[in-house]
Amino acid sequence: MSKLISSPARAAQAPAGPQGGIDWRKVFAFPNPVNEYSARITAALVVLLSLATLLTGLGWGLAVIAGGFWLRVLFGPRISPFGVLSVKVLTPLLGKKRLVPGPPKRFAQGIGAAMSTAAAILFAAGLAPAAWIVLAVLIVAASLEAFAGFCLGCAVFGVLQRRGLIPEDVCEACNNLSLRRP
Repeated sequence: MSKLISSPARAAQAPAGPQGGIDWRKVFAFPNPVNEYSARITAALVVLLSLATLLTGLGWGLAVIAGGFWLRVLFGPRISPFGVLSVKVLTPLLGKKRLVPGPPKRFAQGIGAAMSTAAAILFAAGLAPAAWIVLAVLIVAASLEAFAGFCLGCAVFGVLQRRGLIPEDVCEACNNLSLRRP
């Protein structure tokens, strides 16, 4: 395994694991906690791109939207263009910080990935009206997050956790207010 990471440049690219290999937990890490303002800005960017895609009827926009969601759900905001723009550029300009638990935000990104992927598949299958309906629902959900501060995916996460479908240890701060950071 150490032969795969032979140069210092390659070693810097791949997070090292406990035995010198790649630490896959770090590769697929999602921040916890998350700055809610960054999440809201990312959602606003999704709304803008989704509206542009819907209004122009350009199906390739669906693939771009889905790709962005998949990048964020798998890797957090580190390599997603919207995530990087939100976290590194736009949120610092606001100068605001409100930390919220990360697991519900990742769950919400997963729902966005599923919906945008479904819309792209529907469009590719020649079912453009159905794709646009799915995209419109995605726009509503992202708009709630961006403009009202209500994360629909986070609310679903909470319901699933209260029903025992998501274990409490996935997000202890979601159930215990004293564990949330100020």
